[in-house]
Amino acid sequence: MAVACALVLGLGLAPFHDAAAQVSTNTAPLEFKDAAEEARFHDLTAELRCVMCQNQSLADSDAQIAHDLRREVLDLMHQGKSDDEVVAFLVARYGEFVRYKPAVEPSTWLLWFGPGLLLLGGGIVVVRIVRARARRDVPAPAEDQEW
Repeated sequence: MAVACALVLGLGLAPFHDAAAQVSTNTAPLEFKDAAEEARFHDLTAELRCVMCQNQSLADSDAQIAHDLRREVLDLMHQGKSDDEVVAFLVARYGEFVRYKPAVEPSTWLLWFGPGLLLLGGGIVVVRIVRARARRDVPAPAEDQEW
């Protein structure tokens, strides 16, 4: 029985061991060719979202995947990729979510124009309510009524 439990427990933890083994342990600081490349890198990582944190940019996140993605961004820059090509690579891998400013295309129209449409719709509803209340006949207060 003990052997069976150990076997089941060992098999159950095997995927976690493999996942832990795949985590990058490269802690070497990023090396930039010059100040212009460093500025470009910081601009790029500031406009990309961490896929794990979701509310932090790639530059601000301390998650392990953010470290790996920053290194990937720098590697792509060293390969001569343009900013658009770097962003396109990350979007292809992680989806449009990785961008703080998604492209305006049919699949993101609701994201871009939805808030304005909601605001416009809410404004129309408020105007209709105010006009309807203004049209109501409000009876004059009785002379003997005290306020």
